[in-house]
Amino acid sequence: MKFKIFRFNKVKSTNDTAIRIIKNSNIDYGMVIAKEQKNGRGQYGKKWISYNGNIFISFFYKFDHITVSLKQITKINCLLVKNLLSIYYKKRIIFKKPNDLLINRKKICGILQEKISKFQKTYLIVGIGINLIKNPNLKDYPTTNLKELLNKKLSKTKIEKQIKKIFEKKLSKLYK
Repeated sequence: MKFKIFRFNKVKSTNDTAIRIIKNSNIDYGMVIAKEQKNGRGQYGKKWISYNGNIFISFFYKFDHITVSLKQITKINCLLVKNLLSIYYKKRIIFKKPNDLLINRKKICGILQEKISKFQKTYLIVGIGINLIKNPNLKDYPTTNLKELLNKKLSKTKIEKQIKKIFEKKLSKLYK
């Protein structure tokens, strides 16, 4: 499985853009990458605060022939992002249900999954936001970013390539 890359300078939300691509094309596997996201969405209708320089990606793929349940794929998607972060951060990374990744009890990443149907095919959209260089200051929910944790700047492009490779390799194994 290979994800076709769609790059944008500015979008409302990478998930919304993925939905639009699914509805208006015949592409079954894609990766939406944006430099800037104006109305990122989080779980339960919450807003994802999107600072320029952070990572905003949505993968979309046909879900009809995957051999695991939605609950299982949710966990797998979180583990795939955790695998990516583990390349850079060698200490403990915690998975907090339903879809957050925490380092030192602070949120570094959120994942938003959505299912849509088109012509009797089901697609899963997996939106991923990673605090790469800046994190929001939230009153009741501590956050962090990779630059702060590692005390060095990272290549956003390199991380995008790595997550694509991780998702392609693992998800290919889940199709019947």
